[in-house]
Amino acid sequence: MSTLITPRQLYECMPKCQEPEVWAPILDERLFEAGIVEPQMIAAFIAQTGHESVNYNILEENLNYSADGLLRIFGKYFRDVSPEKYARQPRKIASRVYANRMGNGPEESGEGWRFRGRGILQVTGRNNYERCSSYIFGDRIVLLDDPDLLLEKDYALMSAIWYWDIHGLKHVQNFVELTRRINGGTHGLEDRQARYNRALKVLTR
Repeated sequence: MSTLITPRQLYECMPKCQEPEVWAPILDERLFEAGIVEPQMIAAFIAQTGHESVNYNILEENLNYSADGLLRIFGKYFRDVSPEKYARQPRKIASRVYANRMGNGPEESGEGWRFRGRGILQVTGRNNYERCSSYIFGDRIVLLDDPDLLLEKDYALMSAIWYWDIHGLKHVQNFVELTRRINGGTHGLEDRQARYNRALKVLTR
């Protein structure tokens, strides 16, 4: 098997990645298994996942919002309750904003917090954890029982490959469309595009 990406190349793609020597071998193995082998495919994967995880350094969703931040980002969930009662309380925030959707139970179940975003593409919601668990472990229960497994590097990466696979992203050549399929819009497009351009240059020289 030829090497798809070395630690040095990953560092050049993402200079702020704190552990390129740890991530690169895992990335190399898993991308090969997934058939993400062409430089353009690898560059797109690294660009999108690198943006979402802040250079593979953040594997868990940050929900430590102020009251103003809650109104700006999650305003529709605070129309009938004061955001001040939730501000700077990540567990309460997640339990509310992710309640009764994506397979999660009501706010008081705490499932919004339990199944908050994890991994380098932020798998979110009970249903997605169940599907991702089936993909990685061949058992839908594993991640439901221990969602923090997605904070381990290999599983954090495999969860992104699961998302890539089920949405057919390997075959999306238009980078703006790829961003929409991941983000639901084009948030951070400039940074994502810059990451892609840099990664492609590194991988094709």
